[in-house]
Amino acid sequence: MLVVWPIVVIVLFSTRQPGSATLLTFLGAQLLLPVGAVIKFEMIPPFDKNSIASISALVGCLISVRRPKSKRRKFWLTDLLIFLFVLCPFISGVLNDDPIVVGGTVVPAVGLYDALSSAENAMIFLIPFFIGRSLFREAADIETIMRILVVGWLFYSVLILFEIRMGPQLHEWLYGYSEGLAIEVREGAMRPRVFTGNGLLLTFFEMTAAVASTALWRIGVRVLNLNGGFVTAYLSVVLVWCRSLGAILYGITLVPLVRFASPQMQARIASGLVLVSLLYPMLRLADLFPTQFLVEMANNVSTDRSNSLEYRFMQEDLLLKHEIDRFAFGWGRFGRNRVYSEDGQDHSVTDGRWIITMGQFGFVGFLAEFGLIAVGVFYAGSIFNRISSERERVLLAALSLIVAINLVECLPNAPIIPWTLLLAGGLLGRSEAIGFEGRQRSSRRSAFGFQKLEGSL
Repeated sequence: MLVVWPIVVIVLFSTRQPGSATLLTFLGAQLLLPVGAVIKFEMIPPFDKNSIASISALVGCLISVRRPKSKRRKFWLTDLLIFLFVLCPFISGVLNDDPIVVGGTVVPAVGLYDALSSAENAMIFLIPFFIGRSLFREAADIETIMRILVVGWLFYSVLILFEIRMGPQLHEWLYGYSEGLAIEVREGAMRPRVFTGNGLLLTFFEMTAAVASTALWRIGVRVLNLNGGFVTAYLSVVLVWCRSLGAILYGITLVPLVRFASPQMQARIASGLVLVSLLYPMLRLADLFPTQFLVEMANNVSTDRSNSLEYRFMQEDLLLKHEIDRFAFGWGRFGRNRVYSEDGQDHSVTDGRWIITMGQFGFVGFLAEFGLIAVGVFYAGSIFNRISSERERVLLAALSLIVAINLVECLPNAPIIPWTLLLAGGLLGRSEAIGFEGRQRSSRRSAFGFQKLEGSL
C-alpha cells in the first residue's frame, strides 16, 4: 500500500483539481494506509504513511499547479518560525554530543550526522504546511476543505461503526498485523481505531468532522444530498459511541458554538485557545495552571480518569525538571529527554506533544512548532473585518476553531499529523490572501481619492 499510494496520487491529480487532489491525498493516507509500516533506505529518512503522502502531494502540486493563485505578502513572523523549526533540531543535535550514563543504561549522543537527519525530517514534516499555505487561497478553497473532511468521515464512519460492534481488528485483517498498541477499553467496550492506529486520534478527528459539518449546515450546504443538520447529528452520535471523553467535551462545546455564535466571537475564542496553548509550558513551570482543579473535576466523572490525569501531571513535572537543564534547545533525540531512575530504568510517560517537543528541541523548538500552527489563527482573527461575505466568515471561523483545538489537544496528547499542518497552512494562506486583497482595495481607494483631489485643484 505504501508503494501503491503514489500511483493513487497520480490518478487523483490527473482527474481532479489540485486542491481536491491534495486534500484526498493527505486524508486518504491518514485514514487508509497501514500504521507502523516503514520503507527505509540507508542515509534517507524513512518512508511511512505520513512522509509518502507529503512527498507525493508535493510532486503532484509541482506538476499540476502552474502558477500561484495570488500574490502572497511576506509574513516575516511565519518565515522566522519556519527557519527556527528547521534550525532547532540541528542545533539541538550539535549541542547534545555527550552520552548519558545512568546506572547500567547508556543513552547515546546525538552529534552532527543525526543533527542533519533531524533537520531533514523537519523539512519533510513542513511540506503539508507549505502546500496548504500556497494552494488554499480562495474563498471556495475553505469550503472544499470542509466538504472533503465531512464526506471522508461519513464514509469512514461505516468502518468505525463496524469496529464499535466487532472490536478494533480491521487493520490486522487487511494488513496482517496489529499496530502494536494495547486495546483501549472504555465503559466496558473497545474503542475503535480502524487504520489511524490510535482510538484517541480517530475520535478527535471525528469531532473535527462534526464541527466542519456544523459550519456547512449553518450556510445551508447539503453534503451527499443530505441535510446539514442530519449529517451533524449523525457524526455527533458516532462521536459519542467512540467513548473518548475529551473529544466529546470538545464536540459539546464547539458544535453549538459554530452553529449559533457569531464568526467574530468564534475567531476570538480560537485566538484565546492558541494563546493558552503557547503559554502552557510557562504556566506549568510557574505552577499557575489549575492542575488540582482539573483532577478534582475529572474525579466527578470517574476515579480512573482522575488518577490518569493526575499521573500525567506528575510525569510532566518530572520531565520539566529534567528539561530545565537544557531549556533553550532541549536534549535531542534517542530518548535523552526522558527521566531515568538510578538503576537506569526509564519510567517516563510522554503523552503530550508539547512536552515531547520541548524535551527534544527545547522551548525554542516548542515555540517554532506550536507557533506555526497558531499564527494562522491569529492572522485570521485580525482580518475578519475585511471579509464582507457572511458565508466565508462562518467557514473561516470554523476552520480557525478546528486548527486551534488541534493545538489544545497537543497538551494532553500528540495529534499533529500532516493533515493538521495542511489545515494550518490553508488557514494562513487564505488569511494572507484576504489581507492582500484588503490592501489592494485600500490602495485603489487612496489613488482614486488623490485623483479627485488633484482634479478639484
